[in-house]
Amino acid sequence: MKKNLKAWLYLLPALLFLGFFMVYPLVDVLVYSFEEGYNSASQTFFGVGLYNYSYVLHDPYFLQAVKNTFILVVITVPVSTGFALLISLGLNSIKKLRELYQTIYFLPYVTNTLAVGLVFMILFKKTPYTDGMVNLLINVFGGKSVDFIDGPYWAKMFVLCFYTVWVVLPFKILILTSALASVKQDYYSAAKVDGTPKWRVFTRITLPMISPMIFYLVITGFIGAFKAYSDAVALFGTNLNVAGMNTIVGYIYDMLYGDSGGYPSYASAAALILFSIVFTITCINLLISKKQVHY
Repeated sequence: MKKNLKAWLYLLPALLFLGFFMVYPLVDVLVYSFEEGYNSASQTFFGVGLYNYSYVLHDPYFLQAVKNTFILVVITVPVSTGFALLISLGLNSIKKLRELYQTIYFLPYVTNTLAVGLVFMILFKKTPYTDGMVNLLINVFGGKSVDFIDGPYWAKMFVLCFYTVWVVLPFKILILTSALASVKQDYYSAAKVDGTPKWRVFTRITLPMISPMIFYLVITGFIGAFKAYSDAVALFGTNLNVAGMNTIVGYIYDMLYGDSGGYPSYASAAALILFSIVFTITCINLLISKKQVHY
C-alpha cells in the first residue's frame, strides 16, 4: 500500500500537468462546440445543440480546407517516407563521409520553416522583374512560365506539397538511417552466404527489421500533415481563404483570431472534427500495423 502511494505521489506532478494542459482544454473545447451562439465578450449563448457542427460542415471555406489537407496528407506522407528510405539506404551504403552527408541532409530540419518558406516563395513567385528561378529553368527546356504562388490551384498545391516534403524529409532520413544502422549484420552475412539477391534481402530482412520505424514515421507524418498551417502561411501569406490554400488548422485559427474571428464555438467544432479524423486514421493504421509491422 505504501509503495503504491509513493508511486502515485511521484506521478502526481505529471498527472496534474496533463490534467490542466490537456484534459481540461479538451473538455472545454467539447463544451464550446455544443454551445450555440456563444459570445466570447459576454460569455453567453442561447442554446445547446449540433448547429455549430452543421455550420462548419456546410461552410465552403472549411470544405476547401479539408480538401487541401487531405491532398497534402495523401501526397506528402508516402512521397516523403519513400524518398527518405531511398536516401537512407544510399547513406547506409556509404562508409566514408557518411556523417558529413547525414549532417547536410539534416540542415533543413533545424532551419526555421518560415525562412525556408520565404526561400521557396522567391524561387517560385513571379514578380514584375523576374518569373523566378524555377520558371527560368522551365523556359530553358521550352516550357511556359507558371505562377506557382498566385496562379492556378494545381500549381499552388504542387509548391505546398513540394515544400512540405522538403521540410519533413531530414527528420525521416535521420530516423531511418539510425534504424538501418541498428539492423544486425549477422542477417546480411547469412543472406550473403546463401547467395540471396539484393532485392530479396531488402524485402525479407531490411524492411521487416525497420518496419516499426517506418510505421512510426507514417503515423507521425499523418498527424503532422493534418496539423499543417505554418507551411501554407510561409508560402501564401496569412489570408489563406483568398488564396484557396487554407488548411483545417488554419480554418480553426481564423475562426478564433483571423478576419472572421470571434467564433470559438465554430472553432471548437472544427477542432473536434479534425480530432475525429486523425483518431480514425490512426486507429486504421494501428490495425494494419498488427499484420505488417514486425517487433
